[in-house]
Amino acid sequence: MEKVNIDDVDVVTNPLGVHSVRKPVSSALGTEDFAMNYFELEPGESFSGGLHTHHDQEEVFYVQEGTATFEVGREREETDVEAGGFIRFAPGEFQTGKNDSDDRVVGFALGAPKARHDFEEIESLVHCRECGEETVHGLDLTDEGQFEFTCTACGNEFATG
Repeated sequence: MEKVNIDDVDVVTNPLGVHSVRKPVSSALGTEDFAMNYFELEPGESFSGGLHTHHDQEEVFYVQEGTATFEVGREREETDVEAGGFIRFAPGEFQTGKNDSDDRVVGFALGAPKARHDFEEIESLVHCRECGEETVHGLDLTDEGQFEFTCTACGNEFATG
């Protein structure tokens, strides 16, 4: 058995700097087959920083406080999830979530069947600096803790930071 209080979980933010509070609860509990992250999003902040998909994991978000706005699919269909609501994304389904309101959003991102992503199984829709189009990019985490994106159309690479 493992037990943790959310106040005792360290804040570990996304290398893109898109949110100020993310607490990896699953890391604190030592899970292997389940991911759980706690978020506090101020107005304008997001869970991930862009439209992406996980081919290795389905993901469920629970909004505890406020209203989160999610963009779904390459068409970026918007849907709001209010306090007490859930939204599920299948493996391979593009999505991103953000706080478009004037109030704070508090929520959890839950994923399975892994506690951590295989970065080779994540794709993001990103504006390619070489192609000039929004294209699918592969994602990797560098030794310096930055995200590295690779355009699947032209092979152009760039890192955050």
